[in-house]
Amino acid sequence: MTTSPNPAATNENTNIIPFLPTGNFYFSHGIHAFKKRRFDAAVKWLKKAIEISPDEPLYSCQLSVVYTEIGSYHAANQLLSEVIVQFGEQYPDCYYLMANNYAHLGLLSDAKKYAEKYLDYTGDGDFEEAAKQLLGMLNSIEEEEIEEDFAFDDEDELLIYQETAFYHLEHEEWGQALPVLQEMMELFPEFSLAKHKYAYALFQSGEHADAIELENAWLKKDHKNIHSLVNLACFYLAEQQEERALSLIEPLRNVYPMHEQQKLAIAETLARAGYYNEAVDRFRALRNKQVVRRRSYYKWFSISCYHTGNPSRALQLWEKGCKQFPKLSEEGGPWIRG
Repeated sequence: MTTSPNPAATNENTNIIPFLPTGNFYFSHGIHAFKKRRFDAAVKWLKKAIEISPDEPLYSCQLSVVYTEIGSYHAANQLLSEVIVQFGEQYPDCYYLMANNYAHLGLLSDAKKYAEKYLDYTGDGDFEEAAKQLLGMLNSIEEEEIEEDFAFDDEDELLIYQETAFYHLEHEEWGQALPVLQEMMELFPEFSLAKHKYAYALFQSGEHADAIELENAWLKKDHKNIHSLVNLACFYLAEQQEERALSLIEPLRNVYPMHEQQKLAIAETLARAGYYNEAVDRFRALRNKQVVRRRSYYKWFSISCYHTGNPSRALQLWEKGCKQFPKLSEEGGPWIRG
């Protein structure tokens, strides 16, 4: 015996309209999360939007902006490169966004190239003023580096002081380094690195309170000074004041300075704090020959490699470091944390 279908039930079923979210639905959620600074959620929603609407370049561009905000500059530029390949001149803003990311990564020539490309494509684009400011900054850095090279070549006395202080610091001869650095601070007050090296040597020689007081005073005058931040982070880690140290290290994780000495300082600080994967990336990005032959480079790059599952590379670096700095062999090996 068959039963006839219930007309009411049939009508009820056919009136149900399934909800099929569009790319724009996910995109709007991503924008909302981004504005609330919920970056993980923003990335999730925007990836969904791209998955549903892969031919909508705006979604990829917005995801690149989120990546830039969290310091994932390579990932951001990968997305922007794909947009340029697919849509070409229709999205010239990508060139400026890429220039900005390259500047953060310290790749100055690439930053300059893409900033100039952006201005070539758009005479009066949304980022025209920002691109000009970026180019001005990059040109200024190039000029400063040229001027510094000439200045240091001419100032034989400063070079002698630098080499002497550097030798004592690299060999952990704090007592000998301090008077040299003190004289440098008096004779060459414009050479600001000397005062930070002085504070570091002071701390290492046991004058912890004085070193911390000096760096805090300098940090108040320049709250973004990288050398003050890394020195204080190092000091607080040594004193097991981890909360204070991490409050200084956290902002440094998204800082990609232009100068090699500052790059090395951040890499070492991240390694000291146990951010080994990030430290390895920073050490690998170093190119300057003088920097990659430093004691701290060998020691902390080696430790970072060991703690990220690369013991052979770690031992190779440690052995090279020990050949140049024999005292390093007294510290055990790359399995230590320093």
